[in-house]
Amino acid sequence: MPRRGTQVDHKAKHILIVGGGYVGLYTALRLQSLLRRPLRTGTVRITLVDPQSYMTYQPFLPEAAAGNLSPRHVVTPLRRVLPKVRILNGKVTNVSHATKSVTFEPNTGPVEEIDYDVIVMAAGSVSRTLPIPGLADAAIGFKTIGEAIALRNRVLALLDRADSTDDEKVRRRALTFVVVGGGFAGVEALAELEDMARDAVKYYDTLSEADLRWVLVEASDRILPEVGPEMGKWTAEELQKRGIEVKMKTLLKSCEGGNVVLSDGDEFESATIVWTAGVKPSPVANAGDLPLDERGRIKTTTRLTVAGTKGAFAAGDVAGVPDVTNPGQYCAPNAQHAVRQSKVLAENVVDYLRGRPLREYRHKYVGSVAGLGLHKGVANVYGVKLHGLPAWFMHRTYHLSRVPTLNRKVRVVADWTLALFFKRETVSLGEIESPREEFRAAAATG
Repeated sequence: MPRRGTQVDHKAKHILIVGGGYVGLYTALRLQSLLRRPLRTGTVRITLVDPQSYMTYQPFLPEAAAGNLSPRHVVTPLRRVLPKVRILNGKVTNVSHATKSVTFEPNTGPVEEIDYDVIVMAAGSVSRTLPIPGLADAAIGFKTIGEAIALRNRVLALLDRADSTDDEKVRRRALTFVVVGGGFAGVEALAELEDMARDAVKYYDTLSEADLRWVLVEASDRILPEVGPEMGKWTAEELQKRGIEVKMKTLLKSCEGGNVVLSDGDEFESATIVWTAGVKPSPVANAGDLPLDERGRIKTTTRLTVAGTKGAFAAGDVAGVPDVTNPGQYCAPNAQHAVRQSKVLAENVVDYLRGRPLREYRHKYVGSVAGLGLHKGVANVYGVKLHGLPAWFMHRTYHLSRVPTLNRKVRVVADWTLALFFKRETVSLGEIESPREEFRAAAATG
């Protein structure tokens, strides 16, 4: 295999970042600033590897799915915001820190070896699935912009389907929506999509809000544990007031062909099953010689270095970062920690290159906010518990402050401002998922 590292100046220190999510993007942004002169003179170079050419701000996926935000405004183009960083689209399939090289498989083209001096593991996480019959075929996740838009199109298309038939079985299946997982992703996705469907159903002659069935399935005894028991209970009650079935202490047993079977004995047909029941470290964590902890994450120190190594750093969902403020525990896998870890990580990389002492990552968790649809939310920040409009406003304000680049902040505010004066669009564009079908049909008829 060719070695990309041999094609450049060997004297330049090469920093390789694996992953372009929160940690990858924010670390690269910080390094661009801290190493401005070395990057200009060529004594340091930075490469970032990710299958996508953009970073997705995941807390805004529910709003994108509900049509409150344009999908393009919740992603940040890597090449645009990282002009001093070499972006390679593909995936790392093996890490050999002993030889300081990785195996890089581009989206198109031959496999290559990339040499590095410092590696930053920031590959994030993937959906954690279980061996449930039918899950892989019938369900969809909620971690990518593609999944969010596909869900939006699916929900709206199913309203079209139900309104266009008198078959009660078809209608019930189309109008039954199931979300498995009561964490942030599941609750926010369900709440935003239900809110959107409630608006959309007004335009259908044969449908009403009472025809829609929304089911939230959670294995534990509460939802939204991040906001605390009191606010979690309030959220469950609020969702139930909206007609949403909240099934706690309940497991999804199977969903073959869309036939949902739950552990509480309930069984029904559904054309939409969303799986948000947890995540696991990216497979690249286990693809090499970096040490892992008991949960399969890269074993990381409080200084965000990979344990027992030199020149290797890790943070975010792929790393097990000890929580200095809570001895014996690990930092939660969320955006709040990832963004803050990236700043310390970047500074520690620079200090490592310059032979200076590294500092610990120390951050006290400030709390959590969640959106539950337009003008509805829940929050627990610094012990202050809010719900309804104030919590929704806090949710938007906080995440707006976290969105990278002024360009994206302005676009998000513009979307929200327009939404104050105009109703959101409730049209399905499902054909974008298979744009050649109509052309193929035309070609088949000669």
